[in-house]
Amino acid sequence: MHRRQKLSTPEHKRDLVAHGGALSMFHNDTRSFFNFSQLVLSAGQFKSPPVLKHSKITYFEVEILDVQSKKQICIVDKVPPSSTLLDVKHKFHKACPQWCPSRVGLQLERNGPYLKDSINIQSLAVSSIITLYFTDLGQQVRWTTFFLTEYTGPLLIYLLFYIRLSTIYDQVESMKNFRHPVVHLACFCHCLHYIRHLLETLFVHKFSGGHTPLKNMIKGCAFYWGFTSWIAYYINHPRYTPP
Repeated sequence: MHRRQKLSTPEHKRDLVAHGGALSMFHNDTRSFFNFSQLVLSAGQFKSPPVLKHSKITYFEVEILDVQSKKQICIVDKVPPSSTLLDVKHKFHKACPQWCPSRVGLQLERNGPYLKDSINIQSLAVSSIITLYFTDLGQQVRWTTFFLTEYTGPLLIYLLFYIRLSTIYDQVESMKNFRHPVVHLACFCHCLHYIRHLLETLFVHKFSGGHTPLKNMIKGCAFYWGFTSWIAYYINHPRYTPP
């Protein structure tokens, strides 16, 4: 009985060693897991690497050719993609001061329509170089100036005939005081009509285009002023009688 206890002692020791090693491994695994969890908590949520944005901006070069000779006038460089055609015209004016932006007409093709100032330059790009054709539109005036000049003329011209200037009518006949009531009514209606047009031009209407050729204003004024002079001469004539 005593021998059996001695013999079982080494086996018992081996069991204890094996059990102690298992405990030691379990303790090490637990410590490793704890350290790893602390590392995760301290690092926070995993974030995907930030996407690098390209700081370099692609610029366009606008080559401007003469519409008749196809010769190169200038190259407008470093045009941002967000620029409009009006921005290109201002840069073109800096390179060629003799042409104001208002009189510069740019076309994508030689026989094509004139491009609007609000067009984005990027919408015209096929490559980094954009070719446009230049046409001199001549002297330009603003649309507000166009209509104010066109409507102010008939208003003043009619009043000159209404007061019967001696340079227009015979002085003796102009001295006659009698005028038919329809003459006064015609003057009132005519003045009211053009005063309304002037007020609408100043406070109501908004014009999409900035300018128009000066020759268009001359044509419009010739029509309005000439037609007003024609009807005002007969209506305000001293010998006028209603039909």
